[in-house]
Amino acid sequence: MCDVTPGDGTLTGVLTIDELARETGLTVRNVRSHHARGLLPPPEVRGRTGYYGPQHVERLKLIRELQSEGLKLDGIKRLLGGSGDKILALKRAADEPAEAPEYVTAAELAKRLDLQGDDPRPLLRQAEELGVLAPLGHGRFEVKSPALLAAAEQVVRRGVKLGHALALIASVDGHSRAVSREFVDLFMDDVFKPFAGEQRWDELAEAIQEVRPLAGQALLAVFRRTMDEEIAARFDELERAWR
Repeated sequence: MCDVTPGDGTLTGVLTIDELARETGLTVRNVRSHHARGLLPPPEVRGRTGYYGPQHVERLKLIRELQSEGLKLDGIKRLLGGSGDKILALKRAADEPAEAPEYVTAAELAKRLDLQGDDPRPLLRQAEELGVLAPLGHGRFEVKSPALLAAAEQVVRRGVKLGHALALIASVDGHSRAVSREFVDLFMDDVFKPFAGEQRWDELAEAIQEVRPLAGQALLAVFRRTMDEEIAARFDELERAWR
């Protein structure tokens, strides 16, 4: 257990069960239930009070993530078994660090995306639905993917209407999600199951870290090839029309 002041309600401190529940977005009843099911390690007991540390927070967050992916508690218990720390390490290996968000005002967005003279509200709602923007109130927005906003800004400067650019982002997101799902299914069948069955956790974490960029490289290579082919075909059509 960590060497900290008990009951201070922070991730670096030792938490009471009430503080642990608040920190993880659960109820005390949920926490007790997970402990009774054997999903949560016991707390450190001092006097008549149990204190929980960061490992308990991590475990409860992992359980919530696995539940959100459709796993039942009995299945999660079998999956964790005596390898909860290993599973948590795999989840961390699979989580790509997110972009640092950017914060902008509605006026800044209107200027960057050339919205002057138009009613920006429908387009901003569309961007919010796509997860590009998150309203913070008082005319301020969180840009969840600054790289994506920068790309939209560039195509708008080239004359593409923002509504069309957002529709394209939605289409790309759908296709990318389908391809990602197929790739993950393939990885689970060919890599995860054999490694997990043999308890080769360290090798599996390494494989996850290596496969992600390889998948991105393959997708980009195929996209470049098909984009070149589509551009060439479109110019062939134009040349035939001009003859």
